[in-house]
Amino acid sequence: MTISEFKQYFKTELSDLYTDSECAFLCSIFIQKITGFDSFHQRRFSHQELLMEDERKLFEMVAELKTNKPYQHILGETEFFGMTFFVDENVLIPRPETEELLEMAVYKIRNHFSDKKLKILDIGTGSGIIPLVLKKHFPEAEVSSIDFSEKALQTAGKNAAFHQLEVHFIHQDYLNYELTDHFDIIISNPPYIGIDEEYEIADSVKEFEPTMALFSPTSDALIFYRKIAKDAERCLNENGLLFLEINQKLGAETLALYTDTFTDVQLIKDLSENDRFILGRK
Repeated sequence: MTISEFKQYFKTELSDLYTDSECAFLCSIFIQKITGFDSFHQRRFSHQELLMEDERKLFEMVAELKTNKPYQHILGETEFFGMTFFVDENVLIPRPETEELLEMAVYKIRNHFSDKKLKILDIGTGSGIIPLVLKKHFPEAEVSSIDFSEKALQTAGKNAAFHQLEVHFIHQDYLNYELTDHFDIIISNPPYIGIDEEYEIADSVKEFEPTMALFSPTSDALIFYRKIAKDAERCLNENGLLFLEINQKLGAETLALYTDTFTDVQLIKDLSENDRFILGRK
């Protein structure tokens, strides 16, 4: 089978799940992953026969895609904020909203602080995208990140090693963990989907991504935000910054938790015009 023939096969097999443009994008990145040919060389050598082993691997990937398995899990990696991150079934696949959160955070931090050596705390490590992006952009900062999942921390550690970035990973249940240090920045994208909202989440997400990273562990969808508010009052330095990704349905309720502690706190919409972020200055 040639590269061109495989692309047609890919489109035919997956047309019920993906649009033509999605098929073209996915097929290109899978071919590049297996053969090393980028999109330019795929077009240039479109009539070249695939090696039998490469063809076998590509067919296996198509079969996995048919199960609704996220393509990032099949590849074992994803691109985020200009960096490559390893992902697996133990961590959430990074969402565009979290990229928006980090864009705001990097901009605000850079303009708010001068040459001070910053102490940053990320709550809910996952694959490590938030602490590692911040460490890359602020290499002199002391960055810590806490997560309950040992397997997630293993993935985060793998990403830290890959990018040669030093982050202090803490294996603890944040809801039952008492912070003793003080920080200039607290940032978090904690589990914020309410248990009563589970029916709204796609089966492919619930089947292939860790539910503990998606759903609030109790009937209180704001449980993490209440704890973060108390910790920010004690442990966020004066003039410190807070960045949170939140449940779009609970914007006003989440904002109300922070109005007494912060001199300036805002509810910010994402690019889809949903209430998505809390930005605060103490």
